[in-house]
Parts: sequence; C-alpha cells; structure tokens
Amino acid sequence: MDISVKALEEAVSIRRQIDNLERRLSSILGGAPARPARPARPAGPARPTTSPKQAGRYFSPSTRAKLAAAAKARWARLKGGTKPSPAKKKGALTAAGRRKLSELMKARWAARRKSAGTKAAPSAKKGGLTPAGRRRLSQLMKARWAARRKTGRK
Repeated sequence: MDISVKALEEAVSIRRQIDNLERRLSSILGGAPARPARPARPAGPARPTTSPKQAGRYFSPSTRAKLAAAAKARWARLKGGTKPSPAKKKGALTAAGRRKLSELMKARWAARRKSAGTKAAPSAKKGGLTPAGRRRLSQLMKARWAARRKTGRK
C-alpha cells in the first residue's frame, strides 16, 4: 500500500476537523464527548500494540506467551490441578551423619570423664548448704508462706 505524504496530511486534517466537530457537539448537548478525542498520530510507521485501542506498552509475542504460561501455571496451582513437589530440606542430617555425630560425641564425653577422674579432686565448694541448713531453710520458708496465706485470707 503506497500512501503519499500529501494523502497522510489530508487524513490528519480531516481527523482534526472531526475531533473539533465532536467537541462542539458535546458542548452544545452539555454531555461528555461521545468518544475521547485522540491526538493526531505523526506520519510514519506506527508501533504495534497488543490491541488497536490500547496505546500502552508493547509486548512481543514471545513475551505474551511467557506471561500466559505463567498465569496458567499460577491458576493450576491455585485450583489444585498440580501440586508442587515438596522442597527438600537443606542442611538436615542424614541418618548416617547423625549416627556418626553421636559416636563422636560419646567418645568425647568418655574422654572427658576419663581425664576428670585423673585430676585432683576439687576443694570443697564454699558457700554451699549443708543438709541441716537446707532443712532449716525449708522450715523457715514454709512458716513464711503459712503466714502470708493467713494474712491474705483476712
């Protein structure tokens, strides 16, 4: 299709006249314009859009296909068509690893017990309670709690 520059300029001029007439008509009738006025397009190749009425951004056919596939997968997941496989836990010990770790810890504890037995016995702990002192403290606390209960009821 071979369109001359003169024909394109004439088409733009007619489009402007139509827009002006529509605006005048809407002002006379007092309503909103029958359709929104569009600015005239410059002469030259137009950028393709997803639909003729849409002047937003352009997506290539491959991008549209990817978006559609992602949307279908999302809907399938939501509807329960295919359930995603459970993700493998990262960093979990295997049974063999757990067993090996247990053996190492047991060996370590045995070595500690063995080395602790060879050391000199530590001196008696200072500030520890004797059984008699513990018994006396227990009796004192019981008496104190009984007194609190007695005063709390009155």
